[in-house]
Amino acid sequence: MLLLAAVFSLAWVEAAFAHAVTLGDKGYIQEVTGVHLIPFLYLGAKHMVTGYDHLLFLFGVIFFLYGFKQIATYVSLFAIGHSTTMLLGVAFEFGISSYIIDAIIGFSVVYKALDNLGAFRLWFGFQPSTRAATLLFGFLHGFGLASRIIDYDISPDGLWPNLIAFNVGVEVGQLLALAAILVVMRYWRAMPSFARQAYAANVLMMTAGFALMGLQITGYFVAA
Repeated sequence: MLLLAAVFSLAWVEAAFAHAVTLGDKGYIQEVTGVHLIPFLYLGAKHMVTGYDHLLFLFGVIFFLYGFKQIATYVSLFAIGHSTTMLLGVAFEFGISSYIIDAIIGFSVVYKALDNLGAFRLWFGFQPSTRAATLLFGFLHGFGLASRIIDYDISPDGLWPNLIAFNVGVEVGQLLALAAILVVMRYWRAMPSFARQAYAANVLMMTAGFALMGLQITGYFVAA
């Protein structure tokens, strides 16, 4: 549990920059021309593995899922949403302020934590569709990445092959991160204390989501 707390604490600090790209990668993205599938595949995977906001949301999505079919369904919905808005956002040059979209992503983490805690059924007497919510938040997460790509003004020479490679890399990174999370979850769920710690973990995840929202909203007004 202490390890989880440390991971979430790190996420609070890093979440504000979850869609950021290192200076070296940024320079490469802006300067490269032509088709470069392997480098963009790598950059996509790197983005997802280091994207703490995405991973927090995925962690919440699979928290109480045990069957492979269930996990595959929800992860696929998230991937479809994420990929669609990333590609369409770049195609139509439709970007949203990174502060706003990252605040919304923070809200998605809060939403999923509350969902896991059974808050909606307790407060409103019904359970919203978790599949619809996962797809919707997948769309929103994709806009965050599209906004970054638009900001970097990638060369039109080789744009679409590079974007597709980047998107494939994102999904590969997502699967790698998910596999690691599932390994940890498998052993954690086998512990007698899981039920008690599950509540605390989701409260901590919700707190991280609120922290991300606060950081991004503050950044939006400071930068204005």
